[in-house]
Amino acid sequence: MTTDLSQYNANELPSADVLKRQRYAIVVADWNSDITHALAQGAIDTLIKHGVKEDNIDVMHVPGAVELTYGAALYVSGRKEGFFRNVDAVIVIGCVIQGDTPHFDYVCQSVTQGVAMLNAHMYPHDTGNPCPVIFSVLTTLNKQQALDRAGGCLGNKGVEGAITAIKMANLY
Repeated sequence: MTTDLSQYNANELPSADVLKRQRYAIVVADWNSDITHALAQGAIDTLIKHGVKEDNIDVMHVPGAVELTYGAALYVSGRKEGFFRNVDAVIVIGCVIQGDTPHFDYVCQSVTQGVAMLNAHMYPHDTGNPCPVIFSVLTTLNKQQALDRAGGCLGNKGVEGAITAIKMANLY
């Protein structure tokens, strides 16, 4: 049985005093933007709700799900220039809906392996601290399943991505 996993215990999160000093990046695919932008907004709203300053959230748009790994790698490696060179966690947000060809399988495999590689290697940015990459990519059989997970009857998986990012950024 599938449930709305957007429910969580806020008491398990670090205090707002800790979170206001942290920086988060969101890399969002513009393919299926009606879904992905809703997921990104859910993540942003959740980070802010728990104390992350709006100015400490950077959003990068990439064309599609395959490009999410490259966008995340820019943050994790410290190659992203400017204020957000060092982030505490990166959330990748995308939506891949199955079609009539095996393209779905290749895209899902590519982004999954890319994010797993980033996390396994834990490329440190300039501070030497590892930067977790959170997988918030929907892989659905149809558009309705995606809508249900982007603020519909099954909640907003962007919220879950933000909560996971907060927890992972504060493990050590």
